[in-house]
Amino acid sequence: MSATLIDGKARAARLRASVAQAVTGLKAAPGIVPGLAVVLVGDDPASRVYVANKVRQTEECGMRSIEHRLPADTSQDELMALVASLNADPQVDGILVQMPLPAHLDTDQVVLAIDPEKDVDGLHPQNAGRIVLGAEGLVPCTPQGCVLLAREARGDLSGLDAVVLGRSILVGKPVSLLLQNENCTVTMAHSRTRDIEAVCRRADILVAAVGRPEMVRGSWIKPGATVIDVGINRVPAPDKGPDKTRLVGDVAFAEAAEVASAITPVPGGVGPMTIACLLANTVVAACRRRGLTVPEM
Repeated sequence: MSATLIDGKARAARLRASVAQAVTGLKAAPGIVPGLAVVLVGDDPASRVYVANKVRQTEECGMRSIEHRLPADTSQDELMALVASLNADPQVDGILVQMPLPAHLDTDQVVLAIDPEKDVDGLHPQNAGRIVLGAEGLVPCTPQGCVLLAREARGDLSGLDAVVLGRSILVGKPVSLLLQNENCTVTMAHSRTRDIEAVCRRADILVAAVGRPEMVRGSWIKPGATVIDVGINRVPAPDKGPDKTRLVGDVAFAEAAEVASAITPVPGGVGPMTIACLLANTVVAACRRRGLTVPEM
């Protein structure tokens, strides 16, 4: 392996420390305690773990954590009423409804109901539009984490060629816009892209977000490129025993690490940044809602 590992855990820890420092300052003057409300509907095991981590890290940073756990048979009207009450609650600065929701609930309707100024997940169309305009808004957490890790590896990103593999509204599209706002030249590649390997080989920064385990091979990587692997896929691990699994990204890590100059591991790369950026967004929302200057984080 020749590539440098981009340590998402260490970068996330530094961001959380900055968030905690900012919260301490807000508590001192003007006496504000930012509040994050997390809503979990149902009992999905992965979602339970994510929510528990978010609640714990929110409290560790000195913020107020408000947790709502609803049964899986919660109706659309009941969920919408809860969102409306959180929108109106002055102690709530950020609202996060944990996805995925049970199949009978309309996710789009829920996202649209969240106050854009409290939309710390950055999913509301108003915040998406602000990214397009390069205007001030709340930025989706995983794409924001990708850009921070790219900066960690490359410093100034201006003028670099970036390829984003995957065009989802959750990661691919917003990260492509954020990279454009960093003055990168951005190409989006997807299932209909011709000669996708050659397109990826042009990238100084390659962001892989397709949800296909180890799709990107080492031969797809430009020598010296920075690889940001957003994928998190569970695959069989027969070497560990029957029915055992392991986590892999969208990039064949061992192959890519022989070619790239820097690469994120899976796990321990982009994942830890998502919650850290959520906490930072909550501080940003708390300040902007009150017309205060957002502290550096």
